[in-house]
Amino acid sequence: MDVRSQLAMVFHLDKCLGCHTCSVACKNVWTNRPGAEYMWWNNVETKPGTGYPTRWEDQEQYRGGWERTGSDAPRLRSTSRLRMMANIFHHPHMPTLDDYYEPWTYDYGTLFNAPEGPDQPTARPVSLVTGKPMDPQAGPNWDDDLGGSAVYAAHDPNLDALTPFERQQLFAVERLIWFYLPRTCNHCLNPACVAACPSGALHKRGEDGIVLIDQDRCRGWRACVPACPYKKTFFNWQAGKSEKCILCYPRIEAGEAPACFHSCVGRIRYLGVLLYDASRVASVAAAPDDKLVEAQRSMILDPNDAGVVREAIAAGIPSSVIASAQRSPVFRFVREWKLALPAHVEFRTLPMLFYVPPLSPVIAHRADGGALENAPQDPFGDGDLARLPLKYLARLFGAGNDAPVRYALRKEQAVRAYRRAVTVGDITLDAAGEMLRSADSSVEEAEAIYQLTSLCAVDDRFVIPSSYREQAMEAPG
Repeated sequence: MDVRSQLAMVFHLDKCLGCHTCSVACKNVWTNRPGAEYMWWNNVETKPGTGYPTRWEDQEQYRGGWERTGSDAPRLRSTSRLRMMANIFHHPHMPTLDDYYEPWTYDYGTLFNAPEGPDQPTARPVSLVTGKPMDPQAGPNWDDDLGGSAVYAAHDPNLDALTPFERQQLFAVERLIWFYLPRTCNHCLNPACVAACPSGALHKRGEDGIVLIDQDRCRGWRACVPACPYKKTFFNWQAGKSEKCILCYPRIEAGEAPACFHSCVGRIRYLGVLLYDASRVASVAAAPDDKLVEAQRSMILDPNDAGVVREAIAAGIPSSVIASAQRSPVFRFVREWKLALPAHVEFRTLPMLFYVPPLSPVIAHRADGGALENAPQDPFGDGDLARLPLKYLARLFGAGNDAPVRYALRKEQAVRAYRRAVTVGDITLDAAGEMLRSADSSVEEAEAIYQLTSLCAVDDRFVIPSSYREQAMEAPG
């Protein structure tokens, strides 16, 4: 057993407002300089939708992440030593600026300096790349809240798994059944960007697993950009260096949450330490698609286990980190309650950003065209009556396997029913208790989930070890 510690994250999608406050906070702090105008280290996508960059989930196009080879260890899809030299001047799977968007500003001088006239002066958009007037055709949130209508939503790669009836239920209402998907760097356990970098500039910090780029060592090969299947590494075209989310590690070392976490209006974000067995990374990454979620969950160690604590101390992990792991909200959501799931675990990077999947209304009509009456309290049972199809969420959070997604949704639904029984009274406590038991839960667990989801303090959502600050203060220079 090779015990290591990792800062990990949970985003509760049932609470996300789609306000983009997190994106703006990150943009103002980290990417407000020349060459980084198109970068959004944190962005919020409307799903179903094509996302940013366009169709980033389609690895037949971008060839990111890892693939199984039949051997014990997976291999990179985007590059190898031989292909690196062949693609040195042009990488066929590199996103272009059109896949992101051409950044622009506005000719504000016209507003201030236009002569008096009968019409209101207009600030026309101007490209930040060429400096010439332009007509914007895309942006990081171009299809936000159906800004592009169903035209964009219909091109979501995850919709390929749906039946015609499921598509009809999803698109038939006046507004699509959508939800928001905040995305940032996953700081993966098996990061493809690190493996692809030929200059060794990308690395994982030993104390917390944050993936960083050494700007002095980066030579602008850009192999990290196509290698990351989530497209969260970017190339600064002016500096000639790659850049990415650093999880605001200067704030972490000061005991503060990252800027996007701190600014989150919906309080959907949780940060905590996980202990994991690093000796199992290769074998877990090589697991079959339908086993990946449970395989990744199984390599997360119980910080309350005496044997794990002994191994962690022997590995040099500070006691404050172990104590933080025992209080970690991420451990509770991911390992204890099994509510949070990784996005596109089939990319095999073993992401350390987990999502609590969103609930949705019950469908309005049956497959035979008849109206659905007396909708059941559990739409995630055998009938699969949720309007947001389970197959869609399974493609997003279960590598196509709906079992872990169904488990999480049924538990969420049971907790919601229990709270309605307590506060509203339209469901009896006996019926709510039966729902909890059928969802592999209990009243005590439901109360704990409710407390951490709705009533917890900041120190319960962000559990940052004090040793990180101590190590930063003791570091030379």
